[in-house]
Formats: sequence, C-alpha cells, structure tokens
Amino acid sequence: MKKYFNYLPCILLLAFALQSCEVQDDNNVPEDIAINNFVWKGLNLYYLWQADVPKLADDRFANQSDLNTYLYGFSRPEDLFQQLLNKPRSLYPNPGEAIDRFSVIFSDYNELEGILSGTTKNNGADFGLFYKDATQTSVFGVVRYIFPNSDAAAKNVQRGNIFYAINGVSLTKENYSSLLNNDTYTMNFATYDSGNITPNGQSVSLTKSVLSENPVYLNTVINSGTHKIGYLMYNGFYPNYESQLNAAFSSLKSQGITELVLDLRYNSGGSVATATRIASLITGQFTNQIFAKEQWNAKLEDYYNSTNPSTLLNLFTNKLGNSETLNSLNLSKVYVLTTKSTASASELVINGLKPYINVVQIGDITTGKNVGSITLYDSPSFSKTGSSTKHRYAMQPIVLKIVNKIGFGDYINGLDPTILLKEDYGNLGVLGDTTEPLLNAAINAIIGSGRPTPQKRVRSFETLQDTRTITRLKSEMYVDDFQNR
Repeated sequence: MKKYFNYLPCILLLAFALQSCEVQDDNNVPEDIAINNFVWKGLNLYYLWQADVPKLADDRFANQSDLNTYLYGFSRPEDLFQQLLNKPRSLYPNPGEAIDRFSVIFSDYNELEGILSGTTKNNGADFGLFYKDATQTSVFGVVRYIFPNSDAAAKNVQRGNIFYAINGVSLTKENYSSLLNNDTYTMNFATYDSGNITPNGQSVSLTKSVLSENPVYLNTVINSGTHKIGYLMYNGFYPNYESQLNAAFSSLKSQGITELVLDLRYNSGGSVATATRIASLITGQFTNQIFAKEQWNAKLEDYYNSTNPSTLLNLFTNKLGNSETLNSLNLSKVYVLTTKSTASASELVINGLKPYINVVQIGDITTGKNVGSITLYDSPSFSKTGSSTKHRYAMQPIVLKIVNKIGFGDYINGLDPTILLKEDYGNLGVLGDTTEPLLNAAINAIIGSGRPTPQKRVRSFETLQDTRTITRLKSEMYVDDFQNR
C-alpha cells in the first residue's frame, strides 16, 4: 500500500491543509480495507467537490483508526466511491438532480487505460441510442459510423442502419445495457418511416474484439468555386494518435485549404493536452497565449498558485508532446459540426477558441461537460508507478472545471449551435459526401457568405446513450501527467 501520507505529512499539511497526521498513517490500515483507504484518500485530496462532501472533510476523522471504522462499513470499493461523490447520477437519476455525472471507478485499470487511449472491446459499429417516444421506455439504435477492419465492417453494417432489438428482444431503458454488454449478439434491424421504427426482418450477428481506433476518421478537401474546404472528422482526443492528427493537418495545409470544417459530432472527448494541440493546429498565431484555465478544489488551487501558477494554464503551442512541429493552418474562422454526443474536450476546443477566432457551430446543442478528470492509482503519488500489486483498482474522478481565456466555462446545459440542424435518422447521408446534411450546411454557410441553412423539420428523439457513454467513462476529459506539476 502507498506511504504517501507517511513520507510527506508536513509538506501536505502546509501545501494542502490536509487532515491530521494521524489520519495519514497508512501503516495502520488493515489489508481488507486497503482499497477503501485508497478511495477515500484519493478523493479527499483531488476531488473537485471535496468541500461539498462532509465525509471527505479534512477533519471528518480524528485518526486513522477512526477512518478505518468508517471504511469497514463498505464491502465494495464501488459502493464507498459512490457514497463519497457529490450527488452522483447513480443515486440521483432524475433529470437535473445529479451534480457529478462523470466520475467513475474501475476494478481493472487496464480497461480504463484502454478506453482513454481509444482501445476497447467492440464490434466496430458506433451507434446512438434514443427513446422511441415521450414515455422513455422503448429504445432504438442508429449506427453512426463503422470502425475499419472490424466485424461490423466485414459484415457490411452501414451508417444509418436502425436496430430495435438485440437477439430478438426489443430494447428498453431497463435491458439495453445487459443486451449490448455481450461479446456476441444479433442486431435486429428496422426501417425508419417518417419517425416510425418498423421491424423489417433483417438482422446481423456481430462479435466484439479488441480494437484500437485512429480518431482521424476522414480527411479530405472539397473544391467549390474559389473555396478549398478542408473536412476533418475527428472522433477522439487520444494522445497516442497526435502524429496522425498532425499529418492530417499537413495534408490539408499542403493542399492550400481556405476553410476548415471540423466534424466533432460523435467525439465525446479525451485529453486536455490533445485538445490544446488541435486548437493550435487550427490557428498557429496564438502560441504561448492562454487557451484554457483549470480550476481545482480550494486546497489544490492554493497549492498550485503558491508554487507554480502556470500549471493551471493550458497554452497554445507549436509542438506536439514529442516535440514534433505542428502543421498549423493559421485560420481566423472554423466551422464545427456537433450533436448531443459532442462532449468535454470537443466542447473545450469550441469554447477555448471563441475568444480568438470566429467559431461557427453547426448541428445540435452539445452534451455540456465543462469538468475534467485524472487517473488515480493506489501508489505513493497516486500514479501508476509503484502502484499496489495486490489489486488493479483505479479511479477517474472529476477534479477540475475548465474555462476559456476570459473565464467562461458555464455550459453544463451544452453549447448552442450557430446553425441548428439536428440529424435526420431517415437521411443521415454518407460521411464526407457534400450532400450529407450537416457537411452540406457548412459548405452552404461558406460559399453563401454565411446565409443560414433552413432547418428541415425532422422528428426529434431524446438521446439515451451511445457507444462511448456505455463504457462508463461518460464523455471523459482528462489531464495527463498531473503528478509532475
């Protein structure tokens, strides 16, 4: 177990005004509550809403023995974790009740790490799930895009395919998670008829495998008169693929694009550092200026402000993390496609760029996630180095709120589009094709001097989940390498 609170007690007391030294004694933690001890102490130190959770108060327990007694009240670390969160969705499920909608804990950090890097076990069909009607009982799914070299690709599953059942069982709010959790299942398809979901007798059996997703899904140039429009569909802020992202911008730059359409409609987020770099790729003229500012809990804010305030700032850059020079476009305007699945780091790019350039958002309102997380392991520094060999638990708690240069970050209800255009599940179109409705709206906005595209009346369906949020990370935005600050 970690000795973090043993060999740094005085520093932590001065820097963070943490609980008494007696509560920091991990030598007196019985093995059977060691994971619970890790959960409490990690959240006590880093959790954004630590001050709002009485059981995480620095003076809540008089000593380690007192804390141990409390920890014995939870047989599962997951149960303790949920009890220590600030109104989590699991305990406050009704709309508008929850405050913490995103913090998660994993019993195996390998799964967590895979998700954060774009490696998951799936069948290659990325989909959204929607309620059929206002009763919010029956559910249907819409395939949004297909992973290359996946089972779905091999079996010719297409964007726009609609499914109403799995293994012949109609999807509902209560059963969708268990049905879609199986490694192999049969999708039962339906026809979209003016908003009605009608079974058509067709189906396909799909099997999951471990796939790594290159988030640079499409990258092309559209010529329209004097305009050379770059189109980039980017599906995840994964640091391991930043060189591929930079290469995509190099291709667009070499072809002399005059405008850029950035498609983030299914991008639920990822690394704050990668978001900063893509914003720097779009621009290039703001190097070393503030892109975004982080706001942590009070004791960490005090610590960072007293030791190195610059650690709270994310600055525009001209380099990747590996020192590769960015192929920046130096644009003063960008067109961004969004849906209700656009979240966290995607919203950060939009919000962070707005004080600097003209951001034209086309599509639907976004998710509304203005907070970020870190990965905490059971080690002396909460990093993976030196983590416990007796278990693989790791937490991904919300630890910060993020705002732009002028201090705006209050968009928990989502970012409103400049041009409202919801996806029509009866006519999703082909991604990258100039007739695809959202891309076509962007092209018209560009060549038509910004004239708005008329909103076609389509039936609106309430979003339930999508492929990414089902993984439990719920549209994550995270900070890398926070231990070295």
